[in-house]
Amino acid sequence: MRYIWATIGLIALGLGLVGVVLPLLPTTPFLLVAAFAFARSSPRLSAWLINHQTFGPLIKNWQTHGSINRRTKKVAAFTMLLAFLLSVALGVAQHVLIIQAVVLSLAALFVLTRPHGPE
Repeated sequence: MRYIWATIGLIALGLGLVGVVLPLLPTTPFLLVAAFAFARSSPRLSAWLINHQTFGPLIKNWQTHGSINRRTKKVAAFTMLLAFLLSVALGVAQHVLIIQAVVLSLAALFVLTRPHGPE
């Protein structure tokens, strides 16, 4: 079972890292899945991710407070808006824009309504 959790964690981590550069792929949910999976499979990988300079504070905030800090919320909302505007500028089909607008709006609503946690 540890190998299955480790595989899930590595896949989620990979998708999260891709999400850093692709605005339509969320980073944080994949990192949270990776942290969850690594906690069940590998103490070394779990410690590495939780203590990571960039990703660790986001994961710790979520695990301890169920919160997303203000800066992360702003970056997430701006990135979602930018991704939608890029799609509009590229002339993406209207039905795709509608789906994208709904999904991004729901994702933004979720992110923006989480507590800020400790500052």
